[in-house]
Amino acid sequence: MGLEFGQMFRRFGSEVTIVQTRPRLMTREDDDVSDEVAAILRDDGITVLTSAMPERVEEVGGGRVRLTVRTRDGERQVEGSHLLSATGRVPNTEALALAAAGIRLRENGFIEVDEYLETSVPGVYAMGDVKGGPAFTHLSYDDYRILRANLLGGEKATTRDRIVPYTVFIDPQLGRIGMTERQAREQDRAVRVAKLPMSAVIRALETGETRGFMKVVIDAHTQQILGAAVLGVEGGEIMTIIQVAMLGKLPCTAMANAIFTHPLLAEGLNSLFMMLDD
Repeated sequence: MGLEFGQMFRRFGSEVTIVQTRPRLMTREDDDVSDEVAAILRDDGITVLTSAMPERVEEVGGGRVRLTVRTRDGERQVEGSHLLSATGRVPNTEALALAAAGIRLRENGFIEVDEYLETSVPGVYAMGDVKGGPAFTHLSYDDYRILRANLLGGEKATTRDRIVPYTVFIDPQLGRIGMTERQAREQDRAVRVAKLPMSAVIRALETGETRGFMKVVIDAHTQQILGAAVLGVEGGEIMTIIQVAMLGKLPCTAMANAIFTHPLLAEGLNSLFMMLDD
């Protein structure tokens, strides 16, 4: 959210500084993805400070504020008209008196549910952001589909093993699905990784936006797609094609050999997956 708003206001004409306490901007992503996002933002004229710990905020007059941060190079001050604190959200469960109904909460205030979205009280369910997990609209809608199937259709749909995509709506977009390379290696999986710069995608060249890359992680034994990151023009749309392949359990060879229309962005998937050829 902070990156999306930061880039938006930069394009409105504001001077923007992004302050991140950790060494990289996007800690859930692979390092190469995070580093490329930071490079894109800097290319847009945004100042990116990492390993920077906020110390204090002061009013300096004229409706302006001064943020003091501690960096590896010492103390630094940033002045501006507005300060956006993008530090996450908490659930509004304290006013629901859930303890009176015997509904358990997790330590962080989210409602505890099982894989069927049922709370600790039989017959009472919770869906969407209030149960915790990624706060995505499309995930809340999938929660609804699960409850509809089970309560109205008598099915046994669950949240187990569902593949949750997301897109960071910076420009160009970052579309993500499945495991990162780091997650796969932490699980000691034998993996193969292919990476294609957007500058090698013909449609990206035609549009004039060649920043970013496509990256895919493959199980070396089964040839199944474990995850992908598409940082580039319409990255979320391209990621979704890979997601559909994962849902259909297609091997990576199917993507390498598929016929995609020339010169669409999707055509770049041919080149990406062909990089896995022995």
